[in-house]
Amino acid sequence: MASLSLNRLSGALKRAPLLLSRRYTAATAKPVWTPRQQVKVPPVVQKAHASTEVPIADEKQASVDFKVSSSDALPPANDTVEGSINGNGNAIADEATDWSKSYLGLATQAFPDKISEILMAPIDPMDIEMKPDGLIYLPEIKYRRVLNKAFGPGGWGLAPRGETNVGPKIVSREYALICQGRLVSIARGEQEYFDPSNIPTATEACKSNALMRCCKDLGVASELWDPRFIREFKAQYCVEVFAEHLPTKKKKKLWRRKDQPKLAYPYQE
Repeated sequence: MASLSLNRLSGALKRAPLLLSRRYTAATAKPVWTPRQQVKVPPVVQKAHASTEVPIADEKQASVDFKVSSSDALPPANDTVEGSINGNGNAIADEATDWSKSYLGLATQAFPDKISEILMAPIDPMDIEMKPDGLIYLPEIKYRRVLNKAFGPGGWGLAPRGETNVGPKIVSREYALICQGRLVSIARGEQEYFDPSNIPTATEACKSNALMRCCKDLGVASELWDPRFIREFKAQYCVEVFAEHLPTKKKKKLWRRKDQPKLAYPYQE
């Protein structure tokens, strides 16, 4: 019995390395690469919707039709459109045009010759006034008459470009001159005042001062800014006189027109 068990043990020991080598080889063996089979997926058939699906050819045709119809809807060049210029050279302003910021129509086209002749007509010497300090000027009502004659009542106007600036002694505000729907000129008017109760009157005078300055760009009474014209006008129509300021008894040289009466209170010639 002892010899039999020894024989079995020796046989087992002989077979053990072979079994271990087989197991190691099976555990460490690299997998064999096999090509992946491509599975064909059947195409998905989409259901057509009559309300939304449009063939490619129809889409191109639809886009062409839309472009043609939109171009046909555009108005002619002379129709009234916001920010446009009509056949007469007048700007067409929409009701929503903000003249405090807009420059619609500025320097787009010259006014007709008939209007230009009225605006740049030589000034009548009888319309010119003179202040005691020698400054000659045209009353603001004369500027309004020239504009009314050129563009007609309602054909022009002043639009404020900002708020009224009220200082300790002066009021100022910027205005834009609009003629036939076109922005023509921008100027700031100013006027002095000596009592707070006079601010409303000073505000109106400030507007007139801005109108006078804006009219310079249209050539209205442009002679009043010509030094040669000023000298010739004073020599022909004005006179410099000595006058006494009655409250202070001070004398000084002052100016007046020759066809005007002598200086009134508080001065005396």
